[in-house]
Amino acid sequence: MKLSKIYIDHAVSELPETARFLKTLNCPSEIVSGIQPLFESIALSQNPASAGKKILFLTDNKGPFLKECPGTSHYTCCNYRILHIGSYCSMDCSYCILQAYFHPPVLQYFMNHKKLFQELDQLFSTKKLYRIGTGEFTDSLIWEPMSNLTEKLVEAFSRQTSSILELKTKTVSIQSLKTFHHNRKTILSWSLNTESVIQSEERRTAPLEARLKAAALCESYGYPLAFHFDPLIIYEGCEKEYLSVIEKIFDYVSPDNIVWISMGSFRFIPTLKPIIQERFQDSKIVYGEFICGLDGKMRYFKPLRIRLYKKMVSLIRKISPDILVYFCMEDDEVWKKSLGFTPSEHVCGSLPRMLDQSAIQHCELNDFIQE
Repeated sequence: MKLSKIYIDHAVSELPETARFLKTLNCPSEIVSGIQPLFESIALSQNPASAGKKILFLTDNKGPFLKECPGTSHYTCCNYRILHIGSYCSMDCSYCILQAYFHPPVLQYFMNHKKLFQELDQLFSTKKLYRIGTGEFTDSLIWEPMSNLTEKLVEAFSRQTSSILELKTKTVSIQSLKTFHHNRKTILSWSLNTESVIQSEERRTAPLEARLKAAALCESYGYPLAFHFDPLIIYEGCEKEYLSVIEKIFDYVSPDNIVWISMGSFRFIPTLKPIIQERFQDSKIVYGEFICGLDGKMRYFKPLRIRLYKKMVSLIRKISPDILVYFCMEDDEVWKKSLGFTPSEHVCGSLPRMLDQSAIQHCELNDFIQE
């Protein structure tokens, strides 16, 4: 992680976690009492989305750490729970919604971990089955090795038997995971794409084969795995390349150890388009065949999405018919035409229960209340 400066909220300046960050990163730092001057300096820059990736703000999370997935209206949601450990990302993907989601975007990492674990303990005490992840507003592993939060989280989840933690990444920052006691309550997952998309649209991320090698190592450490194809980008020759990625997955890991594979096509809020055009001038992804969806996001025409989904699902089922494949933010028609059923027609009755059941099978959960 290459930073130009670290700003430290006065409230967290004396924490040992803060000292660990400063020692590991070794770059100029300043203690501040408020965030406004920092935000103003980024907002006034010519390219706020780029400027925000060079500055880190260590601070408290003033709100709840545990949040419900924001999802989107009119499309099927999986009822994921977000563990909000920080915001924004040091990697730089052209399609990233975080460029437009935060105003202005800035790397933040929350240091008040005592509150975080109090919220988790309260959640665990309910004995309800929750799927919880840290990879919604940031990448789960970019903070390695500056922080030991991942180790604390993995071990906290290992001591309970009703919920699972999912760490989602595009990095290969897995070196420390070998030594963690996880008790199969943590899923290691990778966002995948074709090498063409990785090279053209995913700056500073790990190459495809490096991600798959990291997944294989994590499998050897005993972790269950998951993979996410989101966003799928439609371009000439993409079908062949996405099918090749699927074949490569099974060259590296066992299908029996994959908890789920998700798919979602490229979609974006209209305000993201000019940001992509300005910051990624060689990118062609916003010039596809799009229509405004029911949620106000631009999406590929439905027949184009279904065509790609069907081909990918067919190959996965051919290799391993029992792997749970699901769609992120698609409607019943897409499910029916691509998978042959809608979530309500599945034996589990809904997408959240489908995911819960797969977690139960792969993560050795044995003391929970399923809603």
